[in-house]
Amino acid sequence: MVYLDASATNPLLPEVRDAMLEVMDLSVKGELGNPSSLHSTGSRGRDLLAAARESVAELIGASSEEILFTSGGSESNNTVLHTFTGCPLFVSAIEHPSVLEPAKLYGSPCWEIPVDRQGIINLSALETQLRRTLKHSPQERLLVSVMTANNETGSLQPLAALSALLQTLRADFPKAQLFFHTDATQAIGKIPVNVQKLGVDYLTFSSHKLGGPVGIGALYVRQGSPFKPLILGGAQEGKRRAGTSNAVLATGFATAAKIAKTTPAKYQKIAELRDYLASEIKKRIKTATLVCGDRKQLVLPNILNVSFPGAEGESTQLYLDLAGIEVSTGSACASGDIRPSHVLMAMFGDAEVAHNSVRFSLNLKTKKQDIDYLLKTLPPIIERLQKLSTINLKESV
Repeated sequence: MVYLDASATNPLLPEVRDAMLEVMDLSVKGELGNPSSLHSTGSRGRDLLAAARESVAELIGASSEEILFTSGGSESNNTVLHTFTGCPLFVSAIEHPSVLEPAKLYGSPCWEIPVDRQGIINLSALETQLRRTLKHSPQERLLVSVMTANNETGSLQPLAALSALLQTLRADFPKAQLFFHTDATQAIGKIPVNVQKLGVDYLTFSSHKLGGPVGIGALYVRQGSPFKPLILGGAQEGKRRAGTSNAVLATGFATAAKIAKTTPAKYQKIAELRDYLASEIKKRIKTATLVCGDRKQLVLPNILNVSFPGAEGESTQLYLDLAGIEVSTGSACASGDIRPSHVLMAMFGDAEVAHNSVRFSLNLKTKKQDIDYLLKTLPPIIERLQKLSTINLKESV
């Protein structure tokens, strides 16, 4: 099996499995209790959670007190947006649905930041709208939420420039409360991510994208930033999230986080494979359109999104699966949704481009022979599907 869907999830790392099994063995032996309990086995659970929190915080340059464990990136995102219920919310048009949907529910109003054909936000349009909002309500509290890297295309957003813009606006409107959130779920482990350098107030990410366990994520909340719990009914996580803490998952997450500190440099080799794949697809399938095809544009090192005119993405995916190659047609969270990708629609405004797109996402286990097998298998599949299509194909420029 050739696995090229790492952006959906990364396989569990063996080191993570071993660390989790050690903690599970403690529970089997009756030596690990509920971390909220005051007795000795409860204390052991608290110690494991504290150590895990420290490792996860270190990965992004935060302090452990600023890290909140959640069930994953989606819950973390929802928690941030929930905190700003009734406030103006500014979110990019290509955000993950776990940002877009709660923003539309909680925002008053919610304004979508447009993007160009490379998937990069229009900072000028955002500044115009922010200034218009603040001139009308100079004491407003608001949130800007822009992801670090897009999960479907890999495009990296200009967060440094955005942070500088918000700093300028804070100086121009000193009574306003401007806060900045980024969903870094796809970026962490692929590129260096540091909350201090980014200047963000909130950052979210998920364990399983790093080779950690599914079911746990993290929310960074800068000290002093507003916070409103999404889940009530307990004093866990510093009274910020109710529910029995999971020392097993937290230990697995921490182990993956320690490994992830070293992986961004290793992904440079994967970028070479990704670029090789892009180049060969263009040579072998003349009609292919590389989404974010300008490699000078900043993108994650492991994602390539390609649209094949006349070849519906899900059909391509199914044929590749039969050949032992696993890919995606976009976000795994949109599986079963027949609507075109909102990300590609925001970039191109063309439903055909969106419906015919396939995402190839590589990880550190991807080998050149995997890419060569894909390149051998893919062209006849696309040719077969295009022959069945009624669309008049034209070679892309």
